[in-house]
Amino acid sequence: MFVNTQPRYEILSEDAMAMLDKGWKRLVTEIGIEFASPWATEMLAAAGQKVDGLNVKFDPEWVLAQVAKAPSEYQVHARNPENTVTIGGQNMVFSGVYGPPFARRGDKREVGTMEDFRNFTKLCQVFPEMDSAGGVIVEPDDAALDSRHLDMALALQTLTDKIYMGNVVRESNAEDVLNMAGIVFGGREKLDTMPVMISLLNCNSPMHWDDRMLDSMRVYALANQPVLLTPFLIMGAMSPVSIPAALVQQMAEAFTGIALAQLVNPGCPVIFGSFLTNANMQSGSTCMGTPESAIGLFASGQIARRYNLPFRSGGGFTTSQTVDAQAGYEALMTMMPTFLAGVNWVMHTAGWLESGLVSSYEKFIVDMELLRMLQVTFTPLEIDEESLAFGAHQEVMSSSDSRHFLGTAHTMEHFRDCFYRPLLSSSDAFERWERNGGKDAAERAGEIATQKLEEYVEPPMDPAIREELEAYVVRRRKELGD
Repeated sequence: MFVNTQPRYEILSEDAMAMLDKGWKRLVTEIGIEFASPWATEMLAAAGQKVDGLNVKFDPEWVLAQVAKAPSEYQVHARNPENTVTIGGQNMVFSGVYGPPFARRGDKREVGTMEDFRNFTKLCQVFPEMDSAGGVIVEPDDAALDSRHLDMALALQTLTDKIYMGNVVRESNAEDVLNMAGIVFGGREKLDTMPVMISLLNCNSPMHWDDRMLDSMRVYALANQPVLLTPFLIMGAMSPVSIPAALVQQMAEAFTGIALAQLVNPGCPVIFGSFLTNANMQSGSTCMGTPESAIGLFASGQIARRYNLPFRSGGGFTTSQTVDAQAGYEALMTMMPTFLAGVNWVMHTAGWLESGLVSSYEKFIVDMELLRMLQVTFTPLEIDEESLAFGAHQEVMSSSDSRHFLGTAHTMEHFRDCFYRPLLSSSDAFERWERNGGKDAAERAGEIATQKLEEYVEPPMDPAIREELEAYVVRRRKELGD
């Protein structure tokens, strides 16, 4: 977990914020939000909101009163206590990609497998900068559809000792993941006071919460597990093309989802989610790492802070089909704003390629280089007598032989740790680089991914707990007919 104490980059004036507030309140009052589960509309009607079929029109002040019940900061516990994290405040927690159906390694782009899923889980465990492997790091197409959530949960719980994400495909999947967490943490009843996972619930923008998301949200909220409520906004497709209109829609969708979660379980932990970018108006395809997405990220962070909500956004996004310069600069165009905006929960930190269709081994390493460099960049600069190195100046200026600092006592004392040491970047002279094979960053990244997987050591787990987990998976797989 990285604590970002640097100033936040805020772009909204008080007048702008007031206009956005007016906008989302008008949307929920005059147009309304759709909720596709009967239990949700029944609860909202009982709470005094205007329900007409799926459509719910809200009292904005009621929504704000509900939002205010959500905690601004809370812990999520890992089975290794050293990897427990705090969501909210100045904390940045980094998680793996989520949802790609394909995996890419070198020149091979193939449907994801369970081996790929386990490999990406291991990579997230190996790098200390990663706080979580995430959830569906890649969709394992070779695992049975109705029970693959069991295989993924088992991998996340055994191959890492960090926090992870719950499954939201259907209500029963959520129950399974909670039951398995109960095995790991000594009883499901303990989860009520000890959040151990975060679950992603996407609004089906524009302004429709579907039944599967709502049903899974209810399961996790009742268990007091953090729910990440995220509008999915591609400007020009899922929202109007203007950034202010998209922000207003995002607030309407997220706030009403959070309000319902608080109605299900007052005080349950939530995260205000933002996935906001734009479509290519020539082709209709999704664009990533754009100036518009960066602006939306800055504004969304400021909105989340205004309402004292933990905030999710950002990551290593790119539209590029391969690990090239475009993949690098687009990822930086999102990851730098992620730090400047002070995002609390960062999904898609490492491995995202091709607009989220692909989990890439090489891109994972490129993104790790970016993350490591940004964490150093956003670490406060220490300025004290020792760092001023006055003695080094004295030593150099009193020497008649040389006027450089390479051999001074201060340099010799600090040369091992004075500068960032790259994971991936090459600073070799051309001749040396050529002798070593003339490999570009993507090729070197592939070699590092292979090396890290070879170095991976599975974190220890009580054999009795592992046996119980595996028995649960076997039993449930049979019950599900797989």
